[in-house]
Amino acid sequence: MNVIAAHHPCLAGHFPDQPIVPGTLILEKIVQAFTDQQPDMHPTGIPMVKFLTPLRPEQTFIIHFAKPEQQRVRFECIKADGQVIVRGLLAVAY
Repeated sequence: MNVIAAHHPCLAGHFPDQPIVPGTLILEKIVQAFTDQQPDMHPTGIPMVKFLTPLRPEQTFIIHFAKPEQQRVRFECIKADGQVIVRGLLAVAY
């Protein structure tokens, strides 16, 4: 499980009354999770990404990766309640 703390520096000013986690931070977490799980593979880009639901600070989420196919890996980031936050495709090199 992952969570972005309410006091994370990137949240300052990112909609003060209704804070949401910036997409760039979510993508950073996805890339880091992938490199932690697959140390022999290196992300080279994100050719496709679709944000579907906002992520709020302190909401828990999980990141799923499909099996790599032709130097591409599909991913989904899902809230604890089952809502998909973002899905996309990582380009990877071996």
